[in-house]
Amino acid sequence: MSLFIIAEMSANHNNDYELACETIRQIATTGADAVKIQTFKAESLALNVDNEYFGPKTAGAWKGWRPWDLYQKAAMPYEWQAKLKTLAESLGLVFFSSPFDLEGVDFLEELKVPMYKIASFEINDIPLIEKVALTGKPIIMSTGVATLEDIELAVKTCLDVGNTDITLLKCTSEYPAKIEDANLKTLLDLKVRFNVKVGLSDHTMGSMLPIVAVSLGAEVIEKHFIVDRSLGGLDSAFSMETSEFKQMVEDAHAAQRALGQVSYQKTEFDHSRKRSLFASQDIAAGEHLSKDNIKSLRPNVGLEPKHFKSLLGKVAATSIKKGQPITFNLLV
Repeated sequence: MSLFIIAEMSANHNNDYELACETIRQIATTGADAVKIQTFKAESLALNVDNEYFGPKTAGAWKGWRPWDLYQKAAMPYEWQAKLKTLAESLGLVFFSSPFDLEGVDFLEELKVPMYKIASFEINDIPLIEKVALTGKPIIMSTGVATLEDIELAVKTCLDVGNTDITLLKCTSEYPAKIEDANLKTLLDLKVRFNVKVGLSDHTMGSMLPIVAVSLGAEVIEKHFIVDRSLGGLDSAFSMETSEFKQMVEDAHAAQRALGQVSYQKTEFDHSRKRSLFASQDIAAGEHLSKDNIKSLRPNVGLEPKHFKSLLGKVAATSIKKGQPITFNLLV
């Protein structure tokens, strides 16, 4: 099982092209496999009207923002994306995106991205999922706000058009998210229920959840990345800086290595470090073995302790010195 680690740039470009480039350069130093962006315009997600649906948000990380204004600020200009893809690939990174409308898919197809991500809140946008699936490229889907029925339909939509390269990400769609809301056991259920690859899209701070997810079989880890949280920005509060992300990558790979494989094989050295039976005092020829003159001790060079009870009362065929291993040839 290989591990694929994605650094999500999201809105952390802060509408600054040079910052976007530096973000990619920093991601390349962390050991991440990919950089993911988001491909949308404000009109992909909202209308520029003031009503109860599109007025200022009343709660959450973006309280007070009108969706239209929020998405305008967060959107990455389309004219950057081909150049950023070239930069990322020159640094050995996979470059791909989450499209938020059908036109975005067409644009990304022109860019020849190698894979796609469906964001949590788009999990029920079946026309979008179908169009992405029809590209035949791998699809990663976050399930943060999805019901089981939503996931079933999204997966079925992909399968119905012949796309079987699906990865489902367990995600808690809070920004930042709480550890106690992670419910990572869901990863196990997703893997069995849908027979797909699984992973984690994590909005908590720190490496703990990715490490636990890997131990549960996650093959993909996605975390938000920022060059410097002090720069601020819409997603800065739940994004990892370079050194933090690098540590998370190292920890996640170490967790995967630690899983290893099912093995009960031990070396001769391991075998020698167990216990065996020794004479705990001098035993004369003809003397009976008893709890007083034999003892289970390290190392494992004599009879194993499982023989202890059956040896009690046996007669020594020859003298046995204190500290000598007990073996069958020493007994009558």
